[in-house]
Amino acid sequence: MQSSKNPFVIGVDVGTGSARAALVNSTGKVLETCVKPIRTWNDQPNYYEQSSDDIWQAVCHCVKSVCNAYKKEDIMGIGFDATCSLVALDKNMQPLTVSPSSNDHQRNVILWMDHRAEEEARTINATRHWMLNYVGGSISLEMQLPKLLWLKRHMAQTVTSLAGAFFDLPDYLTYRATGDDSRSICSAVCKWNYDAEQRVWCDEFLQQINLSDELSRADWKLIGHRVLDPGTPIGKGLSEAAARELDLLPGTAVATSMIDAHAGALALFGCRREIGAGDDEKVTSKMAIICGTSSCHMSLTEKSVMAPGIWGPYKHAIIPDLYLNEAGQSATGVLIDHIVQTHPCYGTLLQEHGSNSGIYGYLNTLLLELAKERTAGFVHRLTIDLHVWPDFHGNRSPLADPNLTGMICGLRMTKDVESLALLYLALIQALAYGTRHILDVLKSSGREPITSILLCGGLSKNSLFVQTHADVCSIPVLLPTEPEAVLLGSAMMGAYAAGLYESLESAASSMGGKATIVTPDLSEATHDYHERKYRIFQRMYLDQRGYERIMKG
Repeated sequence: MQSSKNPFVIGVDVGTGSARAALVNSTGKVLETCVKPIRTWNDQPNYYEQSSDDIWQAVCHCVKSVCNAYKKEDIMGIGFDATCSLVALDKNMQPLTVSPSSNDHQRNVILWMDHRAEEEARTINATRHWMLNYVGGSISLEMQLPKLLWLKRHMAQTVTSLAGAFFDLPDYLTYRATGDDSRSICSAVCKWNYDAEQRVWCDEFLQQINLSDELSRADWKLIGHRVLDPGTPIGKGLSEAAARELDLLPGTAVATSMIDAHAGALALFGCRREIGAGDDEKVTSKMAIICGTSSCHMSLTEKSVMAPGIWGPYKHAIIPDLYLNEAGQSATGVLIDHIVQTHPCYGTLLQEHGSNSGIYGYLNTLLLELAKERTAGFVHRLTIDLHVWPDFHGNRSPLADPNLTGMICGLRMTKDVESLALLYLALIQALAYGTRHILDVLKSSGREPITSILLCGGLSKNSLFVQTHADVCSIPVLLPTEPEAVLLGSAMMGAYAAGLYESLESAASSMGGKATIVTPDLSEATHDYHERKYRIFQRMYLDQRGYERIMKG
């Protein structure tokens, strides 16, 4: 058995396709990690379901794996984060199906990316209630109230008589760990339209959307009558049952949870430059982008900033008393995979390079070679006549329209690897223009300037993606030296809950580590090129709207 004078904490992250755990020391060094896949049912388009039992079993496997060579007495706390998926339990707190096509109660989680509730989101938005101002004026069908309204309309008994509790997945994990059904204000305000200013559920709003009768029963028991700040220790810590399942000591501190992207943002906000400091080191001058299947763009402010199409301001969602604005792109990593995997060259490239990451590395190198031959080394100019609008899965921010579709302008009949490389580059550029669009809307809404971007997630390992963001947005991009930012964020919450730090912000700044800096190309030629491409990017949206008007009248 290994032991240490430094205490350890555990970070648990449940993503879209897997559960992960990390063992972390009190200075933020990740010592051990483990990952285990989780199952998703996708029986029909836009329906994605999972099992809370399957997820918990995967969590237990990962936690036991990272801790098996360490003393239980040295593990002081555990923090959880997860996707903002909806978990349904019956009155015995057992899984309750959310599947219209199956009576299998194991299928009791509506995954965050499930888009069945489009009509319900439209119904809620038609109320124009003032609470919608906190979600950019338009609720997303990926949030929980549209999903609950869908359940009431299509599986009525689930909401009206069968349910014992509905949890955001991060809160379900802390419930399984402790037996305490308190909720996190992170999930409540960001995904459930909780009023964080007054710290109450807005019954007037729920009445207007026909959910109050069910959700307000028994002092809001179905959705949570006690709402805590992230990192706050829950109850008496790990229950006897959960301790046996996780192979940890009962009473180990358990932190109030966060949504996965928000845990990653916490770690990024705590990250510091390798050298130098200044205004761009203020937490309110940074934007954290968590790049995975989709991307989340997070920034904190001291005062409330309302921006159209951008979620928030969410008070207390990450750090107490600071406001969070949350934007995002519904498909980033998964969209790059889609573009590459559907190209005729994909099979050959996969055989030659062994993985998608190997293919992306090869394409990045090929683009550099093409640029030396054709554009005096200026990679981005290779797409002078190739343009992409990247909302293949709708637009989350700042247009808040799930019905937008992707567009490509400049296609030819070529199907060689060069054509794939150029399309891949144009898509990378389009994703960066999407980030710039978000920055522009925040600025025009009165937010103080953002002077640095911090990236984590799979795409942060892609040098072309990182440099393109720096060039397009004309600000430095910081890459944390600890790549497991989301797991680290959960571990920070566990450290705070265990009393290792006096506040969540101090845990973040002490455990966040350093970052390397990717500087933007601020030359006039680069700036002018991207300005022209960005104008085309914006024009493509207007063109798509014009096509709709022509066809629909």
